[in-house]
Amino acid sequence: MRRLLAVFLVLLCVLLGAPAGVGAAAHEVTYDRYSLKVDGERLVLQSAEFHYFRLPSPELWRDVLEKFRAAGFNAVSIYFSWAYHSPKPGVYDFTGVRDVDRLLRTARQAGLYVIARPGPYINAESTGGGLPAWVKTVPGRARSSAPGYQAAYREWLHRINPIIARHQVTDGGPVILYNAENEYQVNTDAAYMQDIQDQARAAGIDVPITTNDCCDAGSWSSTWATGPGAVQIPGVDDYPQSFECASPEVWGPWGEGLTERLRDDIPVFAAEYQAGAIDLGNAGYDRCRELTGPAYMKYFYKNNLVTTGATMFSYYMGYGGTNWGWLAQPNDVYTSYDYGAAITEARQLTPKYDEFKRQSYFLEAVAPLAKTDPLTSPAVPDNPALTTTARANPDTGTQFVLVKHADRAATGTDDATLDWAAPDGRHRVPVRVKGRDAHVLVAGYDLGAQRLVLSTSEIMTHALIGGRDVAVLYGTAGSPGATILRYGSRPVVKVLEGDVRASYTGGDLRLDYTHDGLARVLVTGGGRRPLLLLLGTDETAAGFWRAETGSGPVLVRGTELVRSASASGDTLRLAADTAGGPVEAFAGPAVRRLRIGTEDVRVARTPSGSLLGATRVPEPVRLPALTGWRSRAEAPEAAPGFDDSRWTVADHTTTVSPHPPKTLPVLYADDYGYHYGNVWYRGHFTAAGSETRIDLNAVTGLRGNYLVWLNGRYLGSAAGGVEADSGDASTPPNPDPGPGHFDIPAGVLKPGADNVISVLVANMGHNDDWIADDLRFKQPRGLVAATVGGTPISWRIQGSPGTDPLRGPLNNGGLYGERTGWHLPTYPDKSWKAASSELPPGVTWLRTAFRLDLPKGQDAPVGLRFGGDPSPAYRVQIFLNGWNVGQYGGDIGPQRDFVLPAGLLDEHGTNTIALAVTAEQAVAGPGPISLFTYGNVRQGR
Repeated sequence: MRRLLAVFLVLLCVLLGAPAGVGAAAHEVTYDRYSLKVDGERLVLQSAEFHYFRLPSPELWRDVLEKFRAAGFNAVSIYFSWAYHSPKPGVYDFTGVRDVDRLLRTARQAGLYVIARPGPYINAESTGGGLPAWVKTVPGRARSSAPGYQAAYREWLHRINPIIARHQVTDGGPVILYNAENEYQVNTDAAYMQDIQDQARAAGIDVPITTNDCCDAGSWSSTWATGPGAVQIPGVDDYPQSFECASPEVWGPWGEGLTERLRDDIPVFAAEYQAGAIDLGNAGYDRCRELTGPAYMKYFYKNNLVTTGATMFSYYMGYGGTNWGWLAQPNDVYTSYDYGAAITEARQLTPKYDEFKRQSYFLEAVAPLAKTDPLTSPAVPDNPALTTTARANPDTGTQFVLVKHADRAATGTDDATLDWAAPDGRHRVPVRVKGRDAHVLVAGYDLGAQRLVLSTSEIMTHALIGGRDVAVLYGTAGSPGATILRYGSRPVVKVLEGDVRASYTGGDLRLDYTHDGLARVLVTGGGRRPLLLLLGTDETAAGFWRAETGSGPVLVRGTELVRSASASGDTLRLAADTAGGPVEAFAGPAVRRLRIGTEDVRVARTPSGSLLGATRVPEPVRLPALTGWRSRAEAPEAAPGFDDSRWTVADHTTTVSPHPPKTLPVLYADDYGYHYGNVWYRGHFTAAGSETRIDLNAVTGLRGNYLVWLNGRYLGSAAGGVEADSGDASTPPNPDPGPGHFDIPAGVLKPGADNVISVLVANMGHNDDWIADDLRFKQPRGLVAATVGGTPISWRIQGSPGTDPLRGPLNNGGLYGERTGWHLPTYPDKSWKAASSELPPGVTWLRTAFRLDLPKGQDAPVGLRFGGDPSPAYRVQIFLNGWNVGQYGGDIGPQRDFVLPAGLLDEHGTNTIALAVTAEQAVAGPGPISLFTYGNVRQGR
């Protein structure tokens, strides 16, 4: 009975399009020097990174993960952010947008394995590197076995590990690997690494444990390979292009970008291989996408596959998402975390996605790739500008030859003839590889029931469909191609489309052609079942989608996406996105009808045996203008008569921070439990009358600032200290207050009476802890020095009043409007005045509402656009229905467009936009502000 149940579950898996093992019965995960294995079957793991915490809309998780699967990925790598779930010690939330059980179920339903990465430290350019800010107040060095930190991280692992454990492949779930820590060097604290693994095993984690070493074969590769803290499968992070997005035409400094083999008993694991970049130079993420575009992907990814024989890949990022709220680490990123990824922040597909699909389909279709050994190249080009590297499967003899252009600057000639000693005979065939390009060519391969002698076209995929083999091969447009197949007797060759020349000699059928559009060749007889060869270019190959049904695979072209397929009777049903135009489906001869979603598509049979029809253009999207803005100035905290009696008294004289304050009391925001966003200070002093200047120093992280008032009079602003100011344990950050000198204007000071200094500090997030150094991680936020001559000052502090139960701990800071709900859609703003084009120094709120009714059954992501040039004199927090979806301003970054994701955005109702504008001087307000769409497709589900 159990065997019957297992068979049923496997068949269900096939129907859902899932890789074997995902969502089926319990499975065993093993490995050897070649690859991972699930129930003894070899697996080439093709994964990309996704951060659920950067897409706070669980409804959209499914969309992104289905797009991963549709591109041929069989796995997704997921960081779990401790900071995202824990606002304070002992408090954890896994509900709503933090429901990781739902996330892991969604991954299984999408047919993806999961590499689970719970840290405790994750980096990810997120605030604190994923460590909660409250950890900064815990005694003992973070990322170590110090007792204080150990108690804290065990608390996290005891919450997250049981969730991961119940979703493992070994228990019928998707989790196939567990990653311990992140880019951690063993000589830092091996006992800490060992304890993380012990905690995982105690919680029931029984899949292999991995780690990712940065950024070459580091400390886990040799002497510590089996010592305390060593994991089962260490991997390596590689970022060969670095992050210079401003110069995408310059290829990076890291040579060939090859992932090292760390041990002889494990597969080669590219644990984080570069698939985008952070925008260090504020060039914009489109430039980062160009820096790591298809040319880079072809050269480096294929080089890694053939030269090192890697069979475990995880690409960072597949989808970047948004640093909404106060999620971002301050030093490298701004609101968008698009990352130049294959799927944009607004979930749009790019040419990088196409290249991932071409390569991923190949890895999934050609099984011998999972087990290869180095091979002296059997294919020798007669052009020295081209070089070859090769591997072969020791069981089948299948050869994989990497042909690349030796000159990455793309100079010189790129045509050659390969003298190829293939397993089935020696042949001379033409090849063309341009500079910054590489092709993986295959010889000696059983392509279904066919015998592929060799081809100078690359294989995208092949499948048995309707009793015949259907194969998609491709090459650079305009390049020559040759494909040789072996038959027992002369077959019948029919060229259905394109210019293809056939010849038959000594059992070999040779097809010669130029890659141009899509050629179709039907081969029958010769002792083999029929073969339909589809010979295209990179571009035409990218138009194909492969999906599994209960009666076998199908190929589809002409849709924007195919999520899944099913066949019943004479009807093929597709869950697919369409934008209008021709659609073609390759299915069995019994299929005569095509339905996409709930819509029937009229089709006719083509000479290729496929069904050809056309889909409708999506309905146009009409967006309202953003008008009727209302405004209200805030910052009553600056008024001398403001009641701050309920604020927290700032009277600490000691701190666990390794950076002692320059003046007492300690004014570090984290020490008083205020960790994210803006923080207000009010300092009371009795003036002697001789004071002439207020000296302040605040550390905020890059892009932060602070504004100062005395007795209600605005004195000015200054930039906050940044990570580079950390110094050492004996030197406070930025010991010279520098720009933090504020002269006291005549007549403002009240001698002999109570005077009030009001300071608004913008905390831009917390430093990461990449090198496990508390000097970096525990750098304070907020005021670190404050003097008015030698006059004593008593201080109170106020930040965010608590955690928003819906939106979590990172959504809000301590602005008055945030504390009183001005950002929420339910706040009554009818008494606010019409917005003015001029804004005074301080904080002004702007609000408007708009109604949407987007076409149902369509996906048209909406964005908010700021026109004109952003000013460094103000910064804007953007709230959509209470969600802090970003920050805009000249000092923040180059971003002008902000994604408003469905789920946060009501696509069929009323929405509220609230802007908190903090101005350092009187300025014209931001604008013009408008809505726009990133794309528009019909979603046939």
